[in-house]
Amino acid sequence: MDKLISTDLMSLERYARERPAFRAHVMEHKRDRKLAVGPNASWSFEDRLTMQYQVQEMLRAERIFEPEGIRDELDAYNPLIPDGSNWKATLLIEFPDVAERQRQLAQLIGLEDRCYVQVHGHERVYAIADEDLERETTEKTSSVHFLRFELTAAMIASLKSGASLAAGVDHERYRHSIDPVPDSVRAALLQDLK
Repeated sequence: MDKLISTDLMSLERYARERPAFRAHVMEHKRDRKLAVGPNASWSFEDRLTMQYQVQEMLRAERIFEPEGIRDELDAYNPLIPDGSNWKATLLIEFPDVAERQRQLAQLIGLEDRCYVQVHGHERVYAIADEDLERETTEKTSSVHFLRFELTAAMIASLKSGASLAAGVDHERYRHSIDPVPDSVRAALLQDLK
């Protein structure tokens, strides 16, 4: 997928006018790009449109309109756009109760490295997590991680030929899988592959 450039973005004024419709469009688009893996982990698979929305929202929230600030936002979010041979996802570890969340994050260190996808007939592909910066300490993991699943040409060919897709987490304290991934999510993810 092509990376975003400044001319792909709306001005703050135009975005203010078009935001309700654009936001509704993106939320609909995201619906088939989200995967709940067990009761407390969700993956949101990113693409060019989801990142355009994220950049527009950051520019709006921070009132950024100068070229250097816009470039900084693009540099921050462009790495989350898939490259044609991978999927990139935001992992959220979710526990509504704050005290429970703190306890669980202390027990789930390394969970981000145990997330996987598996194309039927191929080995599991474990996530490459948090390439931008470390998000865990010796005491706890973060509730947000960024994942990259790098697929081989053979895996992509199998998916395009109709192979099913599974996903899961096999951390010692959190084991959940989805087999198969729903067709709507699988179809959306196929759009990210060359």
